[in-house]
Amino acid sequence: MAQRLRPHSLSIFFGAIFLLALFGQSIAGLAAFNEDQLSHALPPVSYGAFVTSSDFVVDVAENWQSEFLQFFLFILATIWLVQRGSPESKKPGDEGPGTDEEQMVGEYAGPSSPKWARMRGWRLALYSNSLLLVMGAIFVLSWWTQSIAGVVVFNDEQAEHGQPAVDWLAYVGSPDFWNRTLQNWQSEFLAVGAMVAFSIFLRQRGSSESKPVGAPHHQAAIEGE
Repeated sequence: MAQRLRPHSLSIFFGAIFLLALFGQSIAGLAAFNEDQLSHALPPVSYGAFVTSSDFVVDVAENWQSEFLQFFLFILATIWLVQRGSPESKKPGDEGPGTDEEQMVGEYAGPSSPKWARMRGWRLALYSNSLLLVMGAIFVLSWWTQSIAGVVVFNDEQAEHGQPAVDWLAYVGSPDFWNRTLQNWQSEFLAVGAMVAFSIFLRQRGSSESKPVGAPHHQAAIEGE
């Protein structure tokens, strides 16, 4: 069993710690929510009621949408933009989607290439951009979920203060929504930019996200200068 799982250990590791962190967030969130309930002389809620509430969903969704936006933009930007010396970038001069031969598509596809890589037309175009499309779709879905749950939470707070409720369109244009959204976006963009810049001069032996320890600073890719 261990030998069968080892080739997938990276995905398993992050899947496991994701579930643990999500569970931890739900426990801590429930405690914080019930403390707030008690401070307003309201009864505490159960775990099941909390994890299906808009309060929990909006916190999860606003983080998910920023993460997938980060990867969507990074995948898109690295097609055309380069950073000399960073292993997160192609080498200067390699900008663009590449030739069919470089991408091993159509007549250049090998016997073990994915089926749609050997085809032409819409199927090749779709498969050639499938990673970007899926990341973008998850971002849009998470953003929409955040906005739907967020307007419920916002209107609950409005009611507590005797203020009128707002509709979805008014909420997505409100400072509350964009404060929640942009505080996540800015941290994700900083993290990606820092990774790109730091990896020019800093190393981590054994990591695929780092150049070899002895690689020159100006080398952009492991394959060569």
